[in-house]
Amino acid sequence: MPVPAFAGPEDSGSSEVREKEMVSGTVVRGTALGAALVSLLAVPAQADDRTADLAPKVPPQTAQKQQTPQEPQTTQRARPQGAGDAATAAERMRAALVEQAAGARNLTPPDPGALRDALRAALSQGAPGAIARIDDGATVYEAAEGVADRTTRRAITNEDRFRAGSTTKTFTAVVVLQLVDEGKLALDAPVNDYLPGAVDPRITVRHVLSHRSGLYDYPNTLFARTVPGFEAVRNKVFTNQELLDLAVARPLNNRPGASYAYSNTNYVVAGMLIEKATGRPVGTEYRERIFTPLGLAGTSYVHPATALPGRHTRGYLRPDEAGAPLVDSTAQTASWAQSAGAIISSTRDLNTFYSAVLQGRLTSAARLAEMRKWTPVNSTQAYGLGLRRRDLSCGVSAYGHTGAVQGYYTSAFTSADGKRSVTALTNTSNNATVLSTLGRTLEAAFCGPAARAEKAPRGAEQKQRKAAGTAAGR
Repeated sequence: MPVPAFAGPEDSGSSEVREKEMVSGTVVRGTALGAALVSLLAVPAQADDRTADLAPKVPPQTAQKQQTPQEPQTTQRARPQGAGDAATAAERMRAALVEQAAGARNLTPPDPGALRDALRAALSQGAPGAIARIDDGATVYEAAEGVADRTTRRAITNEDRFRAGSTTKTFTAVVVLQLVDEGKLALDAPVNDYLPGAVDPRITVRHVLSHRSGLYDYPNTLFARTVPGFEAVRNKVFTNQELLDLAVARPLNNRPGASYAYSNTNYVVAGMLIEKATGRPVGTEYRERIFTPLGLAGTSYVHPATALPGRHTRGYLRPDEAGAPLVDSTAQTASWAQSAGAIISSTRDLNTFYSAVLQGRLTSAARLAEMRKWTPVNSTQAYGLGLRRRDLSCGVSAYGHTGAVQGYYTSAFTSADGKRSVTALTNTSNNATVLSTLGRTLEAAFCGPAARAEKAPRGAEQKQRKAAGTAAGR
């Protein structure tokens, strides 16, 4: 069905695309990027060991604080976890070879024009605003189109924070893997060893992180109708157990370990594992293990507070009914998402984070190798442990995650060596055409001028996914 265009004159905002070089170790703002979100299909769960060949030019050393984070001490406390999860010499060698191979080529320079065109297309398809940022060595690209607030008509910029949806899952996976390095969790141990009676006894920690547990995705129950479902939970505070109960009341989607099936329930369980293993709230673990060491000043986990801290873009949820006005969904507890999708962040911070993940600055080499053991999703996607792989038209791959929480679509990816990172956001959701358009920003960032020749998907050819704007992030 036709997608209504909500970007009228009142939503025009500002348009900017800039590129500047780093001067005396200080990044001056430039131009940016984003990524893509596509339908998730259950497929056989055999690992795909294919590696990517992304490798931008090695940047000069800089004095920028967030690019030289502290090395987490967890990397010094790794110990064997059993036959299925041993930090063997072979694993370390494989990880080293992967990174060495990835560094053998240079990426094509980004295409700022194609990036700008993709953001403008998102506005024409109903997004009030869109932003993107590429960090590429000493060069930063930024782009911004439209408004952050439809009432005040304030222009959206890359300084705006936003609800980052399921990019939260990578943060959660990193903390779990650090706990594996510390000997507090084991990837191939049953979840019930740590949370007795919580789930089917066959489900392991690895199954949860790789979406192969078979657990039902509880947002399908909460958001069968997009706006009514959202309004019912906007100010509600859930416990993790309440969310898990919604899922375990339903049959498993598949036998644990048999196939991939995306479910936010998995990362609620992962959050419960973190809190059980540490005795502290998951937000504290995010802050002390990731936010503070990496200098992520614009990133926070404020659950169950309803307000976004600092300068931020408002979020606008598209109703299911054609032509219905957008709903301002900014203020909410996001309690239904928690460790599956409640982090607030910025384009700069997500680029810094994913770069650190792929460069092995947050986990041991063995755990990074585990993150990159792939289960195919479809012909162009695979999923590891809290990490997506996207195979692009130019033959390279990018690594990161996508996110969808009411009013926000987010996409954040980096190269195999973490030297080129890209994040994009639109401040709307439940709009499949806008969702698809984010994929063009990923092509513009990693494939360069070739992406400009790619035709934009036709709206009539896009099927509206019921959960596209409500699940904590596809």
